[in-house]
Amino acid sequence: MIERYTLPEMGNLWTDTYKLKTWLQVEIAVCEAQAELGYIPTQAVEEIKAKANFDPKRVLEIEAEVRHDMIAFLTNVNEYVGDAGRYIHLGLTSSDVLDTALALQLVASLDVLLAGVEDLIAAIRTQAQQHKNTVMIGRSHGIHAEPITFGFKLAGWLAEVLRSRDRLQRLRKEIAVGKISGAVGTYANIEPRVEAIACQKLGLEPDTASTQVISRDRHADFVQTLALLAASIERFAVEIRNLQRTDVLEVEEFFSKGQKGSSAMPHKRNPIRSERLTGMARVVRGHAVAALENVALWHERDISHSSVERMILPDSCTITHFMLAEMTDLVKNLLVYPENMERNMNCYGGVVFSQRVMLTLVEKGMSREDAYATVQSCAHQAWNKTDGNFHDLIAKDSRVTQHLSSEEIEACFAPQHHLQHLEEIYQRLGI
Repeated sequence: MIERYTLPEMGNLWTDTYKLKTWLQVEIAVCEAQAELGYIPTQAVEEIKAKANFDPKRVLEIEAEVRHDMIAFLTNVNEYVGDAGRYIHLGLTSSDVLDTALALQLVASLDVLLAGVEDLIAAIRTQAQQHKNTVMIGRSHGIHAEPITFGFKLAGWLAEVLRSRDRLQRLRKEIAVGKISGAVGTYANIEPRVEAIACQKLGLEPDTASTQVISRDRHADFVQTLALLAASIERFAVEIRNLQRTDVLEVEEFFSKGQKGSSAMPHKRNPIRSERLTGMARVVRGHAVAALENVALWHERDISHSSVERMILPDSCTITHFMLAEMTDLVKNLLVYPENMERNMNCYGGVVFSQRVMLTLVEKGMSREDAYATVQSCAHQAWNKTDGNFHDLIAKDSRVTQHLSSEEIEACFAPQHHLQHLEEIYQRLGI
């Protein structure tokens, strides 16, 4: 991922140095397991642990000649270790190390992502608490529907991010799997006990039934879960973009001092961060498709997945982490305009209270069909007219006044009726 979208906490986990460090962790864990079972000398393992090292530039230099990254790595490590190096990689195939080490990278990445999710949860919850009673119009199909509160809208975001946290926690367990089972997964040249001990040392579980590799359904699950989190962030971003439109302007991204919105139009204050998040979600979704393509490998393994994963795994982790940090900051500093929310809700004389008027008429004895027709005719007379006033039309309509008193009509236009059960939702979410 380009530096522009790479934050250090995640970027540091996907460097060549960190990758080779995890390879060495796996090799040493296997050596320790072999020694515990009496297959290699304990003294040799101590020597390996004391001397083992690598130089990323030297590994690349060797790889340029041998055309094999694992052989290049092992060659470089043995340059440091000397004779005891003959016990390194004993009975292993490259993927024993590659896949087990990759699991360590993915687990570490999930820990960073989970910390980012917690930050986003806290930011949304704080804003939701502040705006529990900030009344605004709810919209369906982009059209005014009925009153809600901005806190209620944020409650929906919070519930969604909490579900993402659950998925990431479940995923952390699913991806924390290693394999030390040999060239086709049969343990022909290494015992299952070595795998069990090595994986325990690394904080992993042995794969149930590996081939030469860990089956790629696990990795597809990983990327799809990140894509779903990215899609949720995109949903929030699209909502902010819509609510920031000039003709709506109910919320707005924070516009810092000295910031410029357009090279041509000095008045512009654009939702650029939300738009960026929308675009980034598209990239992660694309990576999810590539991860699914990686599941079908030939027989016990081919190499078609490798080049794909070199790109999609670090990029998916890095982009998702950036998106979490960006959305967290955006929510924390979001500008909210309750006055505009009230103005928009009351346009055309409170036409959004039409259902309440209709139901009240039905309660007073009018048939639903007649009540619907009466209210709709008043609503459409008020709709899209500069001086349109649904409230006044209802208050003057004889079909209404013969059933409802002026007090009963006024009660139909009170937004609190629509908000009376929101506290139950807030309690579910600790808002």
